[in-house]
Amino acid sequence: MWDQEGCIGKWRHGQQRLTDDFQAFRGAFGVAVKLCAPADPEAKGLVERANGYLETSFLPGRSFESIADFNTQLVNWLRRANNRIHATTKTRPADAIFEDRGSMLTFPPVLPDVSRRWSLRLPRDHFVRVETNDYSVNPRFVGRRVEVRVTLEEVVVVCEGTEVARHRRFCGQHQTILAAEHARVLRALRAEARLAETPALDADVEVRDLSVYDRLGEVG
Repeated sequence: MWDQEGCIGKWRHGQQRLTDDFQAFRGAFGVAVKLCAPADPEAKGLVERANGYLETSFLPGRSFESIADFNTQLVNWLRRANNRIHATTKTRPADAIFEDRGSMLTFPPVLPDVSRRWSLRLPRDHFVRVETNDYSVNPRFVGRRVEVRVTLEEVVVVCEGTEVARHRRFCGQHQTILAAEHARVLRALRAEARLAETPALDADVEVRDLSVYDRLGEVG
């Protein structure tokens, strides 16, 4: 069951129209897809109920430094939560999961790449924007075309096979992330530019007439 999101697909003329990327993703796992109808929140009520449980039982009072920290805390919390007796099924989720796993397919030998990728020419400010956050790139590659790859954990930028930036993905909004190495390169480039702009000193040096020594020799 999937909601009608732009990256998943839409109902058009009574038929499901899935995006090419999502078709490739579901094909790798061999799963069927059913898009929820418009204005039908009950269609995926089980998922919404699970989300509501996490929002009221797991999230309150917690803070997270990163996505990895969120997942670590969630796994530790689930070890306790999944051993409680479920009010409706009267079983522990830690026991019921074995029955669910018995009906699941195994993963394919090669998992699909779920990274977001695009290319651009690195602008003069040497930053790339991911959602609302800006991540620095080595300033020496300004003006060259770079490839950006974004995962849940990282933002990686490559130029012709050379990695020119790697950042841990930031979960907040409207922030500028500048790597210390990129700041040092930027200072070095500015120093080089200042030296190039400094005019050379034109010092006039007198050229001695060597015939003077010849005359001195004749006098002697």
